[in-house]
Amino acid sequence: MNLPNRITVLRVCLIPIFVIIMVAPLNWGNIELINAEMPVTHFVAALIFIVASVTDFIDGHYARKHNLVTNLGKFLDPLADKLLVSAAFIILVELGIAPSWIIIIIISREFAVTGLRAILAASEGEVVAAAMPGKIKMWTQTIAIALMLLHNFPFGEGGFPLANIALWISLFFTIWSGWDYLYKNRHIFVNSK
Repeated sequence: MNLPNRITVLRVCLIPIFVIIMVAPLNWGNIELINAEMPVTHFVAALIFIVASVTDFIDGHYARKHNLVTNLGKFLDPLADKLLVSAAFIILVELGIAPSWIIIIIISREFAVTGLRAILAASEGEVVAAAMPGKIKMWTQTIAIALMLLHNFPFGEGGFPLANIALWISLFFTIWSGWDYLYKNRHIFVNSK
């Protein structure tokens, strides 16, 4: 297993740590940052989430720069992203921070695209790497999740709801990238019997 794939596996390993810190009954107190008060657990989990998200950029950049792109990496990297984002969004719904209907749309798109990737891999033997709309979707989701985990820090001071705006932007890019992926691979539906 090459270094980019190991970094991706590290991202997957950070997910249960993130989840445990967010959902276990840990009472580490609260922290206040520029009028954004939050549990310390949310702050720590946000840092873990951000580190895990940054590894997405690092492994992809390193793989392309050193010609280490593999089918395993093309499959594992988006799967790791989906696991991380889905875990975070589900926890945010559980905590009442994110609206469930938006998260249902986002996670449904992830299942649909993952299913289509599996069909493409099985029928055509190709593992499709993430396209630019999917990368934009991932980064908008990451920003929205980080802002929600940090209780809109540092924008809570003026009451500017950047976390909510970021969530709506991520919803837009989720729908757009899902449509783009389905449209570009529509031959699967046309040629199926």
